[in-house]
Amino acid sequence: MEDITRAIHHILYLLIVIFIGGMIAGKVASKLKIPDVAVFLLLGIGIGPGLNLISEESRSFTNQFILILGATLILFDGGRNIRLQTLKKVWPTISLLSVPGVIITAVVTGYAAHLFLHIPLLYGFLLASIIASTDPATLIPVFKQVKIRPILRETVESESAFNDATASILTFSVLAIAMGTSDFSVGASILDFFKVALGGMLIGGLIGIVGAYLVSYVEFGFLRDYTVIGMLVVALLSYLLADLLHVSGFMATFVAGLIWGNASHFRLRMEAKQREIHHFSENLTVIMRMLIFILLGSQVDFSTIMKYLWGGLLVVIVLMFIARPLTVFACTLPDRKAKWTWRDMLFMCWTRETGVIPAALSGMVVGKGVPYADAIAAVTFLAILMTILLQASTTPHVARKLGVEE
Repeated sequence: MEDITRAIHHILYLLIVIFIGGMIAGKVASKLKIPDVAVFLLLGIGIGPGLNLISEESRSFTNQFILILGATLILFDGGRNIRLQTLKKVWPTISLLSVPGVIITAVVTGYAAHLFLHIPLLYGFLLASIIASTDPATLIPVFKQVKIRPILRETVESESAFNDATASILTFSVLAIAMGTSDFSVGASILDFFKVALGGMLIGGLIGIVGAYLVSYVEFGFLRDYTVIGMLVVALLSYLLADLLHVSGFMATFVAGLIWGNASHFRLRMEAKQREIHHFSENLTVIMRMLIFILLGSQVDFSTIMKYLWGGLLVVIVLMFIARPLTVFACTLPDRKAKWTWRDMLFMCWTRETGVIPAALSGMVVGKGVPYADAIAAVTFLAILMTILLQASTTPHVARKLGVEE
């Protein structure tokens, strides 16, 4: 009983410190007009390794639970903020960026990790898979500060939400091979990828439709007074059921969110609840960002960072300035109907912030005790810090220079 009481006190203390610090960090970020996740990261470093106010092992149940819960809810909200009209207009670009684009990024960055970090190629690909996706939790707040042409903004946002799910599937596929639970075969890997992705889509779509129906203004919408709670249930149930069936929980929760954000396309009326849903989701995703990034910062091991510093910096530079442009041009040029300009494509090259999902995936890999996990965690942290501080903070300036503002 004493151990349980001590654990409860520890979690309560952890939440209080993170929320108080997070609110202050959020105000600082607002004043400086930079994404809050950058300040959350720096705060975590300050109150973790710096002042030793919080200490939470990456393998602990509390940390793993927060990572999975946060990633699930943020992905659901990312899907909810995407409009199907945009997907219809530029679906070839989004499809290419979200699947082949992630693979191109992972292959190029994986070879760089193998070369510069002197780790086996398989673990280089594991690291690259983790950091291959862009981040809706970072991009969406940035685009609220600068008005980008709608079709360009929603394309980048849609890519970031879809490629998070793709990178998650790719990470767990490579992880299964690395842990010896799966043999490598190109054909089997491709088949498994589509099974996991399509299975996640199917489950997310089914639960999303049923949940939205029960809370909408239709004959059998008897739960419409509990719309916000119903939304939480749909997000969590989508992930849980998909994970139990060994398909992508992240893809499932994203698709469920996509359905909820576009309920009118399925003749389901939820307009009266949209403001309530919006405010709740905004606050919930801020809380999840606080928890994930402050905890991530508090777990930074500077001795490990220094050990992999120069090699890690080179890997991130390849990710930002070689893999990303190669991915963007390879995936946008074939889409002739979209009529992307060079300015549009250059702007897409610059918007590749690494954030919540890579942080969560890195934490899960470290928690499993995977070989070279220290190198993976160090480079993931460097990728998050560099892309957020360098790219997210300069997005308004780059948009003005390229003339892609609305």
